[in-house]
Parts: sequence; structure tokens; C-alpha cells
Amino acid sequence: MHLLLIEDDPLLAQSVGTALRQHGHVVDAFCSAGEALRALEMGQFDLVLLDLGLPDGDGLTVLQAIRRRQDATPVLILTARDGLEDRVKGLDLGADDYLTKPFSLVELEARVRALLRRSQQRLDNHLRFGRIRVDVESATAYVDELPIELPRRELTLLESLLLHAGRIVPRETLEQRLFGFEAVGANALEVYVSRLRKRLTDSGVEIRTIRGLGYRLDEARG
Repeated sequence: MHLLLIEDDPLLAQSVGTALRQHGHVVDAFCSAGEALRALEMGQFDLVLLDLGLPDGDGLTVLQAIRRRQDATPVLILTARDGLEDRVKGLDLGADDYLTKPFSLVELEARVRALLRRSQQRLDNHLRFGRIRVDVESATAYVDELPIELPRRELTLLESLLLHAGRIVPRETLEQRLFGFEAVGANALEVYVSRLRKRLTDSGVEIRTIRGLGYRLDEARG
């Protein structure tokens, strides 16, 4: 998934970003409220991880800006403020969860999975369609319960298509989830779609190109 991390401690931002990227997420990290707000205007995210003590203001202003736009993206607050009043204020302003520093990366990863699962209306950590299954927790894909090796971006692409199986996923959405704000070539998405198609040969599903719109994961034609 495409995650936005807003954290002004460079060491913590690096640790959190590395941990989440190892689970296949694309993480764009910024250290100020101003940068975060600009990122939110430019892109779509599946989850926001928000520090409150930012150098140019309170992170709650970012949270308020997100909710004023009627943006329902899940927000996980990461902060050293451990007072009850601070937690209540953040939750009342629209945060979905609250994690106090210092925290375990294992707990952070579990909370991220839970928030994504809730926002995607899933009951567990698995995405399924036909004979394909992805275990989000272990970042492993299966065909008929046999694991298939997928590089990180191909796994992210498959997850994104599985989330909307049978429906068109706009190419802009896929590009955001695979690359974030990274500069890539005009045909980068097509390269990963082509690679994933080859890996899904004989899986019973296929990736269809909907010209001018995006891609759709369907059952393979006989």
C-alpha cells in the first residue's frame, strides 16, 4: 500500500520506513506539516502515520486538514505525548489509532495491518480471488496454496488488483501505490504488469488492460 509517514526524527523515520517497506509498502516520508500537506494535495494514500510534534506546527493541524477535505484515509498518530487529554483530542479530531513513543516496530506493523484491513473491509490478513491468495502479514502470494516468489513491486501490484478484483483500477492509482513520488519512466507500470502477467500464467486469473482507463483482474477466459 502507499503510506505517508510524517516524522521529524530522521532516525525514527528511517527505522519505520525500512520496516514498512520490507512488508511491500511504498512509503513517502516527510518531516514537516507543510511538506505533508503538499504531498496530500498531490497524491492518494492508503494510510497516514502522523507525528504531532513537527518543526513548523502541531501535527493535529494536518489531521484537521485531512478531515476537512472529507478524506477518510486512516490516520495513525505516532507521538511522545502520552496524556489522556492528548489522546482523546487526537481521536476526536478524526485519528483512527494512537501509538505512544517509544514503540515496538512489531506493534506498529500490526496496527498498520489492522487499520488497512478495517479500511478495506477485510476480516483477516488475506486477499483472495479465484485460486490466488496473498497473505498480507507475511507478504507472500499463493496459487492453489503453493507460494510464488514475487518481487516487492509485483506483489504490491497484485495486492492492488486483488483489492478491486473484477473492477477497473485506474493506472494513476497503481502508479501511486507502486512508485509514490519516485520519478519513473512513462512505461514503468506496463513493465511490472507484463512481468506479473507472466508469473500468473495458468493461475486461472488474468490482468486485462482497459485501454485509456487502467487494469482489471478477472477470471481467465477459457
